[in-house]
Amino acid sequence: MMNSDHRIAQSVSLVAGLAVALLGLINVMPAYPGLPRLGPFPVEWFRPLFFWLSTLSASAALLAQGRAGRIPGWLDTALLVLAVGATGYACWEYWRIGLVLKNSVMFFSPREAWIATLAAAAALYLCWRVWGGAIALLGAVAFAYLATGSDWPGFLRTAPNNMAETISQNIWFATDQGILGDIMGIVLSTVLPFIILGAILEGAGAGKSMIRVSFRLMRGFKGGPAYAAITASALFGTVSGSAVANVVGTGVVTIPMIRRRGFSPNFAGAVEAAASTGGQILPPIMGAAALVMADLLGVSYLTVITAALVPGIAYYVSLFLAVYFEANRLGIRPEAELDPDLEVTGQDIANLLLVFGPIALIVYLLIGGASPAGASIAAIGLLIPLSFINPAIRRAPWQLVTALAQGGRTVGQLAIAIAVVGIVVATLSATGMPTKFAVLLSAAAESSLLASLLIAALGCVVLGMGMPTLPAYIAIVVVMGPTLQGFGLELLTVHMFVFFFGVASVITPPVAIASYAAAAISQGRPIATAVASSRLGAMIFLIPFAFAFNPELLVTPEATPNGYSPWEFGLSILCLAAALYLCASGLGGFDRARLSALDRLLRLAATACLLASSIALNLLGLVIGLGVIAFHLHATRAPRADLTETT
Repeated sequence: MMNSDHRIAQSVSLVAGLAVALLGLINVMPAYPGLPRLGPFPVEWFRPLFFWLSTLSASAALLAQGRAGRIPGWLDTALLVLAVGATGYACWEYWRIGLVLKNSVMFFSPREAWIATLAAAAALYLCWRVWGGAIALLGAVAFAYLATGSDWPGFLRTAPNNMAETISQNIWFATDQGILGDIMGIVLSTVLPFIILGAILEGAGAGKSMIRVSFRLMRGFKGGPAYAAITASALFGTVSGSAVANVVGTGVVTIPMIRRRGFSPNFAGAVEAAASTGGQILPPIMGAAALVMADLLGVSYLTVITAALVPGIAYYVSLFLAVYFEANRLGIRPEAELDPDLEVTGQDIANLLLVFGPIALIVYLLIGGASPAGASIAAIGLLIPLSFINPAIRRAPWQLVTALAQGGRTVGQLAIAIAVVGIVVATLSATGMPTKFAVLLSAAAESSLLASLLIAALGCVVLGMGMPTLPAYIAIVVVMGPTLQGFGLELLTVHMFVFFFGVASVITPPVAIASYAAAAISQGRPIATAVASSRLGAMIFLIPFAFAFNPELLVTPEATPNGYSPWEFGLSILCLAAALYLCASGLGGFDRARLSALDRLLRLAATACLLASSIALNLLGLVIGLGVIAFHLHATRAPRADLTETT
């Protein structure tokens, strides 16, 4: 493809992305005095039009990038054009038949089944091209199971059914399930405006200012650049909601600086990957999956971000501790002077308004009872005029339009993944597989909550490999949720448990996409970086067990309907804080000095006790932890370390 063709494809992608963004924002725009409200648009034409524009934007972006692997360029182009055309035809039929179904009853024929199959095949191919093979393969297996389940052996066999009716209604032509079902509706009504907000924030130039301010604040600490990376990634990630985008957006600046301070390439990449991943669990925005969780649970979004507050802060404290111990191990000293390229200017301080102004408005409106979509629309309305405090925007205001189009393209790419998840969820619903899985899991766990949580956690990581967080969370909670709830956990606790492991999958080997993106920047080894990311972010795997056994850590009535005492909450916080210190030092192998194998083992054992549901085990963990720390302090005979860096 010639350069002019690449530019044309890129332009088509941005124009389609702009259409996605504008249509999506108008659809959820709240009513304002004196202005007509255009949305929400009728499902019959809006969802198919949105999905077709999404496939057009994503396909054009792929054409602009070039060929896929070993596929010849002409064949790749032909397949993408065919996928867009097939989707367009299926979307037209969705609109046409949707009008019929509004006025009469219709029995689906093999023709409609073939249309649904065509739409599913196009979605699977585009998903493979945009997101890789993992989620596309899962969707293909689900579709095949829906079509052939009555021929499978044993407990996998489903009841005989009318295949034309089953495929037509469950995959394509229903408004409550399938590719254009309720999950796509949640993305349109709740997730889209937040993704657009993050795109405009990035386009307004706040990201680099945030990085420079973070480096300035952390200059006097041993792990300065690593701390700055954690801080910047936390702030950027809570808005962007994408670990990989966070790594790419902030890592190009932070990772080289971390390496220059003496940290290894693998560790530098791991810090950025682990910090970027945590942005999705850090209030007040958290990313798309948390928004969907609120809708699925039928609770306010404020409830979700309140529940995530303590676990999110705890995770970032664990990252600071891990960097602190690694800096001690390497003997890194505080930096005397800041890199001239990272000096903070008055413009950088002003640009922080672009970050904190919209976030503060969102929190204020959510507390006041506004919907997440309404709060995000208001934040966009504030951010656009605020962005003109940046001279670059005043010189080239069309950058905001480009950012809006790029946000729409991001939404379109997510919609393709959600389409495949819709196939998976529809198959699970139609075949009753979650119920069967719950029975098997309950039997395997032998009525033990811990065993059930361990099996569910492993399943979450495996199912989440290679997927974006939102589709991973949805696919996992449909399968695992009923089982965990059956062991007495509240529904909010179940969803938060699954959500955390869905987020953790992007740094979990062997398919650790955030870690691999960081390794590409740090020039470290991909698998080694993924292993280091898992070690640094180990608390993201342990914190869910902590609040599953001690739901008062979620500080919401929905997690503890019977209430809890301040004493229980205080003990849980104390145990969690001690566990963070012991786990970070035990996995890092260093405190004031190198730790022996026995010392590390005792620290990790104490961590397990501290996170358990038994008060007796909690107290035992505190005793063991205090004992090993006291012995270590006595053995090293060093002056008391300044631990203020970790706060």
